[in-house]
Amino acid sequence: MIAIAQRTPLDRSFFDRPVLEVAPDLLGRIFVRHTEHGPIELRLTEVEAYAGFTDPGSHAYRGRTARNAVMFGPPGHVYVYFTYGMWHCLNLVCGPEGTAGAVLLRAGEIITGADLARKRRTTSRRPADLAQGPARLATALDVDRSLDGSDIFPPESTASPFRLLAGTPVDPATIRNGPRTGVGGEGATHPWRFWIEHDPTVSSYRAHTPKKRR
Repeated sequence: MIAIAQRTPLDRSFFDRPVLEVAPDLLGRIFVRHTEHGPIELRLTEVEAYAGFTDPGSHAYRGRTARNAVMFGPPGHVYVYFTYGMWHCLNLVCGPEGTAGAVLLRAGEIITGADLARKRRTTSRRPADLAQGPARLATALDVDRSLDGSDIFPPESTASPFRLLAGTPVDPATIRNGPRTGVGGEGATHPWRFWIEHDPTVSSYRAHTPKKRR
């Protein structure tokens, strides 16, 4: 059972901070996806920070486009992008508004709704890999571009497909950080991937591999 305190919803001020403050603070929090068949709850175990204009690895590095507009705020919204022509990835936008910061949700432990996630992740062999990696996570939570721009904290009269609960903040001694997975160029060495040490749901690190010209 999850304690009542752990189920306390966080508010928008949580995201109205620099992305490098928000990212490690997301570890241990509970991200909720409300579906027509019931909720799926995910305890976050791995994330990556992307810092907008100052970060060559960010989609917003070269400015605002139709694709990345949600990243520019306000904070507390969901940014979903499609990659490699096959996968969706889920990000949470951080403030201050206009800075285009976002945190990529890389992995987590599904603590509620595993049966719903498993229907979408039919190739999963064990509970730990249901949401192990950003594409698997988005698939397990039934997330696609139609949810881009969703507000986690909408007016009380409006329902949202997402929610963020307090969960249990992680002991800082168990948090590790290192280069982001698959990021090349000037942003390759930024140590902005954060994960919970020894957690079985954390994905494997993969360095950027330049594409070979044919």
